Amino acid sequence: MRPMSEPKKIRVAVNGYGVIGKRVAAAVALQKDMSLAGVSDVLTDWRANMVTRNGFRLFGATGEHMSGMRAAGLEVTGTLDDLLGQADVVVDCTPKHIAAKNIDGYRSRGLKFIVQGGEKHEATGHSFVAEANYATALNRDATRVVSCNTTSIVRTLTALKRAGLLQRARGTLLRRATDPWESHESGIMNTLVPEPEIPSHQGPDAQSVDPELDVVTMAVKVPETLAHLHYWSVQMTRQATKEEALDAFRASTRIALIRTSDGLVALNSVKELMADRGRPHGNLYEVALWADMLRVQGDELFYAYMVDNQAIVIPETIDAIRALTGIVENAHESIAKTNTALGIETAFV
Repeated sequence: MRPMSEPKKIRVAVNGYGVIGKRVAAAVALQKDMSLAGVSDVLTDWRANMVTRNGFRLFGATGEHMSGMRAAGLEVTGTLDDLLGQADVVVDCTPKHIAAKNIDGYRSRGLKFIVQGGEKHEATGHSFVAEANYATALNRDATRVVSCNTTSIVRTLTALKRAGLLQRARGTLLRRATDPWESHESGIMNTLVPEPEIPSHQGPDAQSVDPELDVVTMAVKVPETLAHLHYWSVQMTRQATKEEALDAFRASTRIALIRTSDGLVALNSVKELMADRGRPHGNLYEVALWADMLRVQGDELFYAYMVDNQAIVIPETIDAIRALTGIVENAHESIAKTNTALGIETAFV
């Protein structure tokens, strides 16, 4: 009897090996139904060297970049065009606004593609958060995984909405100044910088995923690089207890309840816990929401949580790959696969 052939894996190309790209590539490599076709970039320094050290195939964005990589002693397989010819879907993790310039090339190949939250909703006509609108992304040509802050907003408000508790939400975001790896080049010191408009862009961005959300955000940039911190005031549909609100958040597999009483009193202590638990890069894929800080007064709900700007969108990107290719039609099934592969949890202590 012939052995049954294994199901065909989705071949994924990652264009850009920066903060998000390297995490997406590593996450794809962990999925049983995906294979990493390779990684494309323009760099020739230690970052490009890490591609091959991690066992991934390296491609230059152009022939010129490929030649530069070879001259730097890097092992290069080919160009981005070569890589795209070996992929079913491409995840564009290039810097803000560059992905928009790459879209025509992806479309001309008939290649499914994902862009990140730095691009506009109009670039794909669809914005994605797995727990909110997985079904609407099924078999589409493209989607946009929204930003780290917007992902957290949609996750938490969707949890309240599904519990029938959400009427309207108002949030204040304390935003990290820059990514940690480039804090020597940019960022702020000894000041706070308010986003110049109210609402800040995250609220309208969340509505690009779920237009029914009544949400307004305000944001301020603060002089630290570890993560973002959100404070939320929610008008609920009725009076509820604290436990009802916590149960709503517990229903999400990507919200982890944490407690100051466990010593998780600040952003740095949560990041340290992730490192101690062996997470690569200390990644916090979940929204880390302080359960003992949460308060309910009648029909008003107040809570705070932490967002890892470098990690939270990674599981969403993996689910978006499955949705676009249609390999998994059920959102809960895809989310469970991703959660298992990445070790995502709802409690840490």
